[in-house]
Amino acid sequence: MIARLIYFLFLNLLGFLLGFFIPHGLGAWQGACLGIFIVSMSLFLIDTWRSLIFLGWVRSNDLLNPRDQSGILGESADRLRRLFRQKNLELTASEENLRQFLSAIQASPNGVVLLDTEWHIVWSNRTASQHLGIDPEKDAYQLIGYLLRNPVFSAYVRSGLYEYEIVIEGRENRSDHPQKIAVQVFPYGDGRKLLLSRDITALEQAEVMRRDFVANVSHEIRTPLTVLMGFVETMQNLKLSDIEIQDFLNLMSQQALRMQTLVQDLLTLSHLDGSPLPSETEWHDFDSLWQSCYEEANGLMHVLNQRDGSSHILQFDLPEELQAHQISGSLDEIKSAFTNLVSNALRYTPSGGAITVSCSQKMEYFEFSVKDTGFGISPEHLPRLTERFYRIDRSRSRDTGGTGLGLAIVKHVIQRHGGHLRIESKLNFGSCFTLEFPNSRFRRKSTQFHSQ
Repeated sequence: MIARLIYFLFLNLLGFLLGFFIPHGLGAWQGACLGIFIVSMSLFLIDTWRSLIFLGWVRSNDLLNPRDQSGILGESADRLRRLFRQKNLELTASEENLRQFLSAIQASPNGVVLLDTEWHIVWSNRTASQHLGIDPEKDAYQLIGYLLRNPVFSAYVRSGLYEYEIVIEGRENRSDHPQKIAVQVFPYGDGRKLLLSRDITALEQAEVMRRDFVANVSHEIRTPLTVLMGFVETMQNLKLSDIEIQDFLNLMSQQALRMQTLVQDLLTLSHLDGSPLPSETEWHDFDSLWQSCYEEANGLMHVLNQRDGSSHILQFDLPEELQAHQISGSLDEIKSAFTNLVSNALRYTPSGGAITVSCSQKMEYFEFSVKDTGFGISPEHLPRLTERFYRIDRSRSRDTGGTGLGLAIVKHVIQRHGGHLRIESKLNFGSCFTLEFPNSRFRRKSTQFHSQ
């Protein structure tokens, strides 16, 4: 600033001297005043021109690229350019952080809805759209009460008590496919609100399954206990003959065996749920496993014959080319799955029926099948057969001694071994249950392999 003032005074002095000493038609002092006037007007016009250039740059949209100028305005433009560039970098960084933050919220498994002081929707993510049916674009600045016409939610909003969450039906809720959404409001800022939603359908279903499981276990254990207590009270209070006592003891033994079977199945399921996946390097001779299953099936058939007088045609068909093979995994689990299928076939096939147990190797998997000529299963029951305690006919299950856990165990075992259970059945024409193991778990024995 001082340099510019000195520059201004120097030019005016030069104009004064030139006007005073250079010959012209005016007097010396008049010439000096004219010189000062000309210099001052020239500087004024130059500064005006520079100011117009500076003003044009300020009014333009290209503030980061000012025109080259000298003097105070040039320095001012350069400083403003640096300031604008710094602010622009900060703004770009802020926008990128905001974009990343919104992307993270978009990827959140929870629904997020920002509401203003009047409950208008300011912003929402895709998950909120899936949970609550809110369209992020079309429903912007709409009252959320108009979109969530749920009495529970309306009462929740009116209450003003947001310390807890509420559960409402989700956008995709149907009678055959329920969807439960937990919603909670969190006030923030100056009267604004944050609404969070999460899908708790699986948790609700797990809770229902837990309650049903406890109820079923209690029922299954209570029935034989009631029978046992009745027999004990009868034997304590009545004088019975030796034959009657023996009959009562036989019946009590059957009920105790039923409870023991139930407890054993429950322990098996607990073990399957909590243990690591079976090894793929632990190999077992398949023909030995096959023979063991055959012996157990024959033993069960003999017991059923003695108890009910029933008889079955039991056929175990192991192709010769598969006899010198091995199977990998948990031997106890695989044997449990095999014997459960054979046991179910024997128990639910009427006397005189046939049960065929076979195995074969396909292109992509090895399969173990149990086919019977029993009552068959209606199509509506097939999807639920592997549920714990699910029974088509409870009275028939009690008669056969089933616990309702056998197929649940079979499904767990085959899934843990990387395969799946296939069920085919036709009412009054029998059923076929097939376990499909990946071929990586089945191989031919050779001299370098030894049975574990």
